[in-house]
Amino acid sequence: MIPHDMPSGKELVESVREWLERDVLTGTTGRLQFHTRVAINVLAMVERELELGEAQALAHRARLDELGCADEAELARRIRDGELDDDAERVRELVWASVRDKLSVANPKYLEP
Repeated sequence: MIPHDMPSGKELVESVREWLERDVLTGTTGRLQFHTRVAINVLAMVERELELGEAQALAHRARLDELGCADEAELARRIRDGELDDDAERVRELVWASVRDKLSVANPKYLEP
């Protein structure tokens, strides 16, 4: 249970994004329209992170644990040093899962075939 009343943070972000799409974007041109598009994309990313972030963080932690790494820096070091070469396929699968999670927030269109 959260201590805040309605609307939720996600709903507030969604409302601002929709207002920008519906009212501001159509009434602007040039540089302001470009910046409005950027703001819309940023707010959409925030919406997706609010929706998916907690589950993705848990899954990411589980993947790092499966590889015996405390954090991404350790994972990178161990890959660089060849410590995980014997398990390269599993490492690729787990790293790719993390990349898919990041893309699903940053821009899900990049995951489309």
